[in-house]
Amino acid sequence: MASVISLNVVHAEIPDEGGSVGITAIDKRSVSDRRVITTDGVAGDKRSDMKHHGHTDQAVYAYASEDYAWWSQQVGYEIAPGAFGENLTTVGVDWNAIAIGTVVHIGTAVLQVSTARIPCGTFQRWMGQDQWVKRFTEAGRCGAYLRVIMSGEIGADDEIVIAEVPGHHVSILDLLRVWTGTRESAQLTRVAECVDTPEDMREKAVSALANI
Repeated sequence: MASVISLNVVHAEIPDEGGSVGITAIDKRSVSDRRVITTDGVAGDKRSDMKHHGHTDQAVYAYASEDYAWWSQQVGYEIAPGAFGENLTTVGVDWNAIAIGTVVHIGTAVLQVSTARIPCGTFQRWMGQDQWVKRFTEAGRCGAYLRVIMSGEIGADDEIVIAEVPGHHVSILDLLRVWTGTRESAQLTRVAECVDTPEDMREKAVSALANI
């Protein structure tokens, strides 16, 4: 059964030396109670950099425990839920392969897969790993952002139900590859023509196609 392993919210805003905002809310940790999720995100959570992380399409970030297990082998230590700044640590869902526009029911909330997580300098400084942005991008294990279609309560152990899957097969990984410069024309065309593609990703795809 696909489910939420951990619901995570910001523990404390911490300094982000070198970042444009100067602080970050990437330090998210597990909470034991249920939380309301709205278009603004999870109750009790915070996003410091609202310019890059404040869009309603980024209300909730989900990351798979299966990908954490892979990363733990790569870095040589166990990575705790929330360490990548995600709100939902899950099992049984491949967020990288999932189609954008997919609707999921979790607890009493309804969410929709919206876009890919693009790694940034803040993430690299937080992880303290050499070439982290490059490694994270190349691995293709980016996790997914979700927008909130219907507010509700979510907690650990809630089942994740895939309610609606679009027929276009454009995945989160497709968006990541387009954002980071793929020149595969078929992939670019799928992303450019998909009705669920976020506008910034569509513009990237169209621009890349024009220059092939």
